[in-house]
Formats: sequence, C-alpha cells, structure tokens
Amino acid sequence: MGKRIAVVGAGLVGIGWAIVFARAGCDVRVYDRDRALLDRLPEQLAGILDDLVAAGLLDRADSVRQRVVVCDGLSDAVRDADYVQESVRERVDVKRELYAELDAHLNPDAIVGSSSSGIPASRFTGGLSISARCLIAHPVNPPYLVPVVELVPADWTSADTVDAVHELMHAVGQHPIRVARELEGFVLNRLQGALLREAWALYEEGYCSLADIDATVSKGLGLRWSFMGPFETIDLNAPGGVADYAERLGELYLELAKERTTPEPWSEELVERVEIERRHSLPADQLQERTRWRDRRLMALSAYMRGQPDT
Repeated sequence: MGKRIAVVGAGLVGIGWAIVFARAGCDVRVYDRDRALLDRLPEQLAGILDDLVAAGLLDRADSVRQRVVVCDGLSDAVRDADYVQESVRERVDVKRELYAELDAHLNPDAIVGSSSSGIPASRFTGGLSISARCLIAHPVNPPYLVPVVELVPADWTSADTVDAVHELMHAVGQHPIRVARELEGFVLNRLQGALLREAWALYEEGYCSLADIDATVSKGLGLRWSFMGPFETIDLNAPGGVADYAERLGELYLELAKERTTPEPWSEELVERVEIERRHSLPADQLQERTRWRDRRLMALSAYMRGQPDT
C-alpha cells in the first residue's frame, strides 16, 4: 500500500482522517462537494494541530499541515490515490452516487474504505468494477485520538483488500478490528447501543438524572474501560476469573436482560426532556467549545497512555 491518500468528505470525521494519514507521513488530498466545508478546513486543521502540539502528541504542526491539500474536484483528489477514505453523509443514496463516480475515476488497484457508522458496504458498493476493493473502515471520532477502526467487508470484498487496509491502519497508528461479516451497526455501535438503551430507560423511568447516569460511566465503568474491555474486566472481577464471574452473576444479568425484551423508540417527549436537561447543563452556544474540551481531555489521556506499558 502506497502513501497517496484521498479523503472524500471534509466534515469532522474527514478532517480527523486527514490528520491521521498526514501525521503518519502520507500525502493527503481532501475533497467535498460543499465548498464551505473546504474553505473552513485550513482553519479547523490548524486549531487541532496546535492543540496536538500543546499536548505533546505532535512535534510540528507545519509538516502535517503541508501534507494536506484541498482539491476542487473529485477526480483531482482521487487521481493516483492508493487508498480513499470516504466520509460523506450517512445516507445510502449519497454514498451510492459517490461510489458510482469513484468507479469511473480510481486507478485499478485503489482501495476505498467507508467511514459509515452503521450502514453495511453491501448497501452502496454492489455491481461496480471496484466492489471487491471496497469495505467499511469505521473510526471513532476523532480518529487521530481514538485509534480503533472497524474493518467490515461486504460479501464481495476480497481478502486481499481487508489485509491491505489492516496493514495500512497499523502503519498509520490506528488499531484495526476485523469484523468477520456484515451486521447492522457493526460492533462498536452495537456495544454502545446496549449501554444507551439502558441509559435512556433508566432516565425515562425516573431512577437517575442525566448527570448521575453520566457520572456512573465517567467516574465508574469508564475508568476501567479506558484501558480494558468488558471480558477482561469481568475476568479480573472474580477470584476464579471469567468462569467464576459467570457462575456468580450470570443469573443476575439474565434477569436484567429479560426486563428489556420489548424495545421502544425514544419518544419525542423523552427526547425533549433529555434535551432540556442537557441544555440546562450545557447551553447550545457552548457545544463547540465543550467539544474542544473533550478533545483536549482525550489528548491528555492519550499522552499519558503513551507512557504506560500495554501489558
């Protein structure tokens, strides 16, 4: 896999991917149909890179910034690209239209990874000459701070394609996760969805405020989850390991699961209540600044974790 990268889609995820690849020494071309997004990109990029330097996660911002080039047309962006990271709107029709265009412009060996959060690649990559070279490469936002990338092939995605993107992601400092076959929402959002489902239900049923539910994760579960997953967590939470944990608490979790057998959509009334409580805690005009606060906290955590042993 070469180092010529195209990023199609210049929103927050697209900018994040541009940083990932440029930070690793790749030449990156960025394109978006929305000219306003392209015009804002240099300023947004500069702000993020300056924060990374301040956090000790990047030596020089200029060298990364110079590797990112904004393109006026799709063909200019993807011409001679070895890998394309698609990060356009989460709609099948939008993606399908783009992939039909990519089919006409890509070189014969180029691979396309989609940042799709939950739509399987088979919904928008079928019947094209590039179909075997397309897959999902779903990041966590922002990808330059959270390294996990889910690699999800369609039925027609070649094994060589998955191997090549797995190798590329490792090379640029990400942590690729292989998902064996397609499923709605992939793995990350299904895990997150299970937690969200219970969080919404607990709030709707009046057990906790939003702040206390959030604190249960940020001051409790999340502290362990920042460096270990659910299976290692329970393996260490019983004297005899995971089998001992299952024997002790398996019945409890079964009973809890039985309580949520009839899922309901988040009602307009419920969403309105949550929105009011959240806006009381964080006014809408402070969302952008709070997002930057989140990213700076992630930067501090990432800088700390770099100095810790993996095992």
